[in-house]
Amino acid sequence: MSERRENERGTILAIDIGNSTIVMGCINDDAILLEERVATRSDKTKIEHAMVIKSMIELNGVSTDDIKGVIISSVVPPLTNVIKAAAKMITGIEPLVVGPGVKTGLPILMDDPRTVGSDLIVAAVAASHEYGKPAIIVDVGTATTITVVSEAGAYIGGVIMPGVQVSQEALVSKTAQLLHVSLDAPPKVVGKNTIDALRSGAIYGNAACIDGMIAKFKKELGLPDNTVVVATGGLSGEIIPKCGEKIIADKHLLIKGMKIIYDRNVS
Repeated sequence: MSERRENERGTILAIDIGNSTIVMGCINDDAILLEERVATRSDKTKIEHAMVIKSMIELNGVSTDDIKGVIISSVVPPLTNVIKAAAKMITGIEPLVVGPGVKTGLPILMDDPRTVGSDLIVAAVAASHEYGKPAIIVDVGTATTITVVSEAGAYIGGVIMPGVQVSQEALVSKTAQLLHVSLDAPPKVVGKNTIDALRSGAIYGNAACIDGMIAKFKKELGLPDNTVVVATGGLSGEIIPKCGEKIIADKHLLIKGMKIIYDRNVS
């Protein structure tokens, strides 16, 4: 396939490579045309990943011929070049990879900015652009991360905690009588049986943790009570509704952030 120009206006293919899932989306201007998640698999070849990407696009009624740009964010270095090559194979476009040298419009005030996960930067860019500053961003996935964009528009840090499923798997693996349970909220916080007690700990326990950390962020940083809080991530739909804090749920946050970064780098 001949290489096409990346700076033509049109549909952008955005791929976020996470530890557990790969999120793929197509966005045209501000319209999300599709967003799908597949399991992260490091054992797949370039051809296999290309087939998955092509299938996800076409099953949602989008033609690969409509794609005019590709951007990738990755926290799995061994997969980055494989997915990059796979995306180029089906689109004919050299993907832009979020990392050093890519303009994000977001100053990163960290001890070593190079060590900050690209997914955290992408989400922070989207949250501050879409919802204003200051902003607190919660990502509930393999890890639960809570990060902050200051009123001046800089990424100033955050916390990384074990994710809901990671915590549950660790708990079950270290105990003889506890079982894996579904992540469905029980009717009450106080469980009357082991299953409900485990489910309550997973759902309400993590929700309370997020509420507590948000309160600590506001106190330590002197943020106003009405600071916008935005949540995303594969498990945010289960946890965030049980939080007491006012939190905006945006499942497309990463796709939006990658489109913003793409536009800032390709004219």
